[in-house]
Amino acid sequence: MVATPEKIELTHEHLPKQNRVAVLLMGYGEVESYEDFANYNEQALNLLTAKFAPVPTWIYPPLAKMLAIFDLHEWGHTHDNFISPHNAIFEKQRAGIEQQLQEKWGDKVEVFKAFNFCAPHLPHQVLAEIHNQGFDKLLIYPLLVVDSIFTSGIALEQVNKGLSQMADGEEHWLKSQRYIPTFYNEPKYIKLMAKLVEEKIAAELGNAYLPSEIGIVLMNHGCPHKAKGFTSGITESQILYDLTREELINRYPLISVGWLNHDTPLIEWTQPNAEQAAKNLIQIGAKAIVFMPIGFATENHETLLDVHHIIHKLEKKHKDLNCIQMDCVNDHHEFMIMAAEWADSHIEELLSEEATAVNPSQAVAHHHHHH
Repeated sequence: MVATPEKIELTHEHLPKQNRVAVLLMGYGEVESYEDFANYNEQALNLLTAKFAPVPTWIYPPLAKMLAIFDLHEWGHTHDNFISPHNAIFEKQRAGIEQQLQEKWGDKVEVFKAFNFCAPHLPHQVLAEIHNQGFDKLLIYPLLVVDSIFTSGIALEQVNKGLSQMADGEEHWLKSQRYIPTFYNEPKYIKLMAKLVEEKIAAELGNAYLPSEIGIVLMNHGCPHKAKGFTSGITESQILYDLTREELINRYPLISVGWLNHDTPLIEWTQPNAEQAAKNLIQIGAKAIVFMPIGFATENHETLLDVHHIIHKLEKKHKDLNCIQMDCVNDHHEFMIMAAEWADSHIEELLSEEATAVNPSQAVAHHHHHH
């Protein structure tokens, strides 16, 4: 692919308008109505399962419908018609990050949100909107703690698909791109996680328990061990856990990782799961347990329902156990500030970069002939 600097002739009067950055903040998105479940599940299965399970594609539609029935039971009956707050929280995060960025960059920067699985915010729909508004610089920013084929990988797959559908004519409308992978090892995020746990303990447990009787389960997004050689998220999740544990261990010695796995048949997941982690801590003397989601930045049905479910089971078995379910970082003000800071250097690069025209028709395949 040949990149040629734009010809700058009589275009100076248009420059200010062009020199803007669209930040594409990407998240999962969660359906808010039952009718959408089967469709949501099918899309999710198509994108996710294809990466790790030896499953033929014809199985997706019936499987999705079956999962929708389970979900309906899980959300509808077990949890009084639970409506996920995920999308609303993600909108607050988008607005919060945009507010921070605009304090520095003014209207040169706008933040758009895209969801992997929810119209009308699917990546291709949002990219069309960005294009329509005349942006030609894009910062792809999955708001995800850990990089894996199931998180940022899907986001990029969908962005690329959306961009391919939009390539019209000779020259691509997008002139420059940057990408922010994840923040699993960002010191500010790690310190905030530890601080939130310590504040929660001080507020709700500190006077009733000794520090060595307070168990802390730091919850990561579960990862399958085999993902066809794709990044499955285990390495970064492990580092995230180790760094957070390091901040807390001298004051609170009972700490365990707890993986929130999707219990799917035939697939080997990271261990211990959050429930097992809690049981392990109880065995070594924990009388109270704090469940803190560190591997998720935005509340979703896993952090809400799955954890709620685990706590319910534990408290039924251990009458005097005190369990505390903590929130994700969500739109915590400190998090909004750091999330915007992580984007600053990339925005600066995009704004100062000479625009390059990418011409897809110049991507010629080179075949080597062997005689």
